[in-house]
Amino acid sequence: MAENILEVDNVVKHYPVTQGVLFKKTIGQVKAVDGVSFALRAGETLGIVGESGCGKSTLSRVLMNLERPTSGLVRYRGRDISTLRGRGLKRMRRQIQLVMQDPYTSLNPRMTVGDLIGEPFEIHTEVAPKGSRRRKVQELLELVGLNPEHLNRYPHQFSGGQRQRIGIARALALKPEIVVCDEPVSALDVSIQAQVMNLLEKLQNELGLAYIFIAHDLSVVRHLSDRVGVMYLGKLVELGTDEEIYERPTHPYTQALLSAVPVPDPTVREHKQIIRLTGDVPSPANPPSGCRFRTRCWKAQDLCAEQEPLLTTRARTDHPSACHYAEIREIVATHEG
Repeated sequence: MAENILEVDNVVKHYPVTQGVLFKKTIGQVKAVDGVSFALRAGETLGIVGESGCGKSTLSRVLMNLERPTSGLVRYRGRDISTLRGRGLKRMRRQIQLVMQDPYTSLNPRMTVGDLIGEPFEIHTEVAPKGSRRRKVQELLELVGLNPEHLNRYPHQFSGGQRQRIGIARALALKPEIVVCDEPVSALDVSIQAQVMNLLEKLQNELGLAYIFIAHDLSVVRHLSDRVGVMYLGKLVELGTDEEIYERPTHPYTQALLSAVPVPDPTVREHKQIIRLTGDVPSPANPPSGCRFRTRCWKAQDLCAEQEPLLTTRARTDHPSACHYAEIREIVATHEG
């Protein structure tokens, strides 16, 4: 089994809720991420899935050290990245890179593609000496399936899928070990999504990359992930291998998500049970006591309001799940996209 290269230990990120204009007073906190723990192994893909507002993107910013955690630790190869400064932080930046969600806003329209991809070399001069940067940029463009002669074009001259390839090339410029992909295909057409996903898979096999792949589309996450974590209202509620999550889910929230995935076979569809959740997602500024999913859960009992369930393997499960009454539910079939 490969070694753990990134360890996330009980990470919390809260944002203050303030009132007033001149004299702001803190009246509460938005609990965007509230006690998330997991490990990423070398060369693997860990998918993080959940509905909008569950804290996925906030988690990605904490992992990149773009946001300081309120508490908890993020360790890259055993070292807490939140304590890094100066040269140590600069070296860490080389190893963990980000592919952003929207290729239309993540690229500076005033810069050529060559300048966009080559900009990291201005900061990390040791990666590419000045005389070799043009050639390096052309190699990166070719690596992601673009014409290397187009380095003098501007982002508006490319399609959405091509722009995302440019974003991927920029992320790979410094030869990172980990790439955080924050919903990298959600802004693209379905046919283009498949091309970008296949490219990411190809690059992982060729370069030995480890991915943290964040998305809200279950079929997209399954296509690429070795393990999957399901988030709800700032917490991981289930964590397991691709097979465990998609074929033997144990948390009621995961089961509800999977029951809503379309099945192309009409014979199977007739026998598939759809779980319809009632109520709205609670506010992260005022989450329910105990289990955060209990207000929408059909299994909820008094214990769920009194005691928060831990993410652990239980008697009736074979992988970690944050539910007092977790049990395996066999999934007949799901559409993988």
